[in-house]
Amino acid sequence: MPSCSVSHHARFRPLGGRAGLVLAIWLGLLIGAARAQSNGTARCGLADGFDFPVGKPDASGYYKARGYTPNGHLGEDWNGRGGGDSDYGDPIWCIGRGVVVFSDDVRVGWGNVVIIRHAYRDETGKVNMIDSLYGHLLERKVKEGQLMERGQLVGTMGSNRGMYPVHLHFEIRKNLKIGMNRSSFARDYSNYYDPTSFIRANRQLQSNFRKFDIPLGLFAPYGKGLSEASSSSGSGRGIDIPIFSDKSKTGDTSPPKEEAPEISEDDFWSRLKAKLSKGKVTDSKGQDSSGN
Repeated sequence: MPSCSVSHHARFRPLGGRAGLVLAIWLGLLIGAARAQSNGTARCGLADGFDFPVGKPDASGYYKARGYTPNGHLGEDWNGRGGGDSDYGDPIWCIGRGVVVFSDDVRVGWGNVVIIRHAYRDETGKVNMIDSLYGHLLERKVKEGQLMERGQLVGTMGSNRGMYPVHLHFEIRKNLKIGMNRSSFARDYSNYYDPTSFIRANRQLQSNFRKFDIPLGLFAPYGKGLSEASSSSGSGRGIDIPIFSDKSKTGDTSPPKEEAPEISEDDFWSRLKAKLSKGKVTDSKGQDSSGN
């Protein structure tokens, strides 16, 4: 039995007899495979746990070259232990059951980006939602509205057309409205999780056959505000739907307990600094394009 299904709130005039049956089957298949519409939701089961996005399930063969830092680096950079760009084209995996809410080539400092939304039950029994972001991909293997399972292929590791040394930039967001507009939100634990801490704390979770409605919109297109998105035809990424947050108190920005960061002798940093010194990561529009 599928864990998720997509709804687009469409209305069709019923037809009787065999013609109606054939049309219903055809429309069902079409909607199930179609790209999510602006007012769509996905009926999806809860994630039964989360794995790492590389070297599934435990990041085997990879290391964290750069970690999450509030008001600094808002995610993690993952590299292969082979050194250099030996990880170019390596598979990137979905961390848990969910639905793709963004899949596009943003270019600037991001390149190919995929965002997947996950519903899960925390230790208190509350159902929360998070967005996982996979950046600088060489290839995107998924489309918006696509239903995903834990360990399913998301894309392949890249460098944003040579802007950076090859690596995966990975984020986990509490705030589902961030999308590709990070500069509009506080860059701290009120909006983000430390990815490794979150995954380690949620490897195995309670799940059942019940499905939940997961919104497929919520955030504005790159470079636009939520008010602009709500009035833009076809975008649907500015609708006013409550944000699912974690169980912490509002305004609590204290960091979770984290294990000692991993250290490697790889030349990632020297290569990254060389790229940055060439000024390649500046967006001429002044947007927050630093997805590294």
